[in-house]
Amino acid sequence: MSDGHRATVRTDHDDPVLVARALRPDNTAEMETTVEDGTLRTQITRETVGGLQSTVDDYVVNLDVAERIVQHATDANQTCRRRHDADRHQTDTDTNL
Repeated sequence: MSDGHRATVRTDHDDPVLVARALRPDNTAEMETTVEDGTLRTQITRETVGGLQSTVDDYVVNLDVAERIVQHATDANQTCRRRHDADRHQTDTDTNL
């Protein structure tokens, strides 16, 4: 592939590494995603401007979905931890009767 046309998308997230991992299955050979100083950076290179636009549009949609998935997983994990801690506290209380 020649140099082609490029776009770089930089976004900030609470957990950019986790978002990058959620995006990985949807990335194509024309994409390179890295995390630099807490910022998710994806560089996209395509032969045509139209191809670049389509890929960037797809990436932004995938990014939104990945961010939602990470947020839901984080919320679910916190809920499970709170329940576990509450159950453990209840068990400790029952044991001390």
